[in-house]
Amino acid sequence: MSLLRRTVAERRERALRRVAPGPLADLLASPSPPRDTPLAHLPLLAVDVETTGLDPARDRVLSLGWVPVDGGRIDLGRAGGHVVADAGEVGRSATVHGITDDALAAGLPLEEALGALLRALAGRVMLAHFARVETTFLGAACERLWGAGLPVEVVDTLELERRALGPGWDAASDPGALRLWTARARHGLPVYRAHEAVTDALACAELYLAQRAHLEAPGTTTTLRHVVA
Repeated sequence: MSLLRRTVAERRERALRRVAPGPLADLLASPSPPRDTPLAHLPLLAVDVETTGLDPARDRVLSLGWVPVDGGRIDLGRAGGHVVADAGEVGRSATVHGITDDALAAGLPLEEALGALLRALAGRVMLAHFARVETTFLGAACERLWGAGLPVEVVDTLELERRALGPGWDAASDPGALRLWTARARHGLPVYRAHEAVTDALACAELYLAQRAHLEAPGTTTTLRHVVA
């Protein structure tokens, strides 16, 4: 077991000892896929979070979306997502995600919406593009609601795309190369409407499957260990 893997496992164990009963405790009690799991059999959950900004200490979660990926298959039948009820105003962020104040008023409380996502994530690896947004916002929300963060294994398609571009890629000369929609175009994937949580989760899932085709060399077995963030 690698040091990083032990760290994730230990964080889950410590969190489980202090977490309040609920969906986070149930997730932490469920086994996480081992790092030697082949990608062909790896259960993931592509996740996207829409927020009012990028600071979890100040900004708010507005919607959540998720799409299961089982090995090489996307399971749209179990995709899900919710707008999160919020007493505040959307403000300027509405120009990005299109969520209105009326839509928020009709949404679910964060505890219910996040609980549904955590139940879908149990036993799976989180998959996201620029996963720091998802891990920081969801971790902060779990801490507020149930008293512990969200220690889970994460695969980040942004980091996989950085690897695919190779050591010769220059971030300064091509700063937008790692954006989700730029990466999808590079892999010949279709254009979707951006910044809708379920659609963005699906877009991430499709990008991951396209990236796998380049990561997996013939005659070798690529595992979670090779792609985890």
